Amino acid sequence: MDKSIERAEHNDVGTIRIADEVVGIIAGLAATEIAGVAGMSAGLVGGIAEMLGKKNLSKGVKVEVGEREAAVDLFIIVEYGVRIPDVALTVQENVKRAIESMTGLDVVEVNIHVQGVGFGSEVKDEDIRVR
Repeated sequence: MDKSIERAEHNDVGTIRIADEVVGIIAGLAATEIAGVAGMSAGLVGGIAEMLGKKNLSKGVKVEVGEREAAVDLFIIVEYGVRIPDVALTVQENVKRAIESMTGLDVVEVNIHVQGVGFGSEVKDEDIRVR
């Protein structure tokens, strides 16, 4: 496969390859297990943040992986009423810890992009707006 798509590590036994999408899924799962995160965002469409289900966690994540380091951008939707800086810091710490422990990569940055606010399960996606 293309070197930009996966991380390869050579050892005495053979090669270990970790696809960028795997790192993205790890980051998405680590982010959504934090209290205050309503979900991942696919981005903005007409001023509306589109919330993704759990099957598309890597779609709300942008990962840049080098030989030994990784940088992650997460696009999240937070729950109404939470203190956003506290939630974002907790997400950064959890994502960094999860990626480093599972892949051995050194995570140099985890950037959080808050794309919207979720108001509960009874609110439609159209009501999750970015102001």
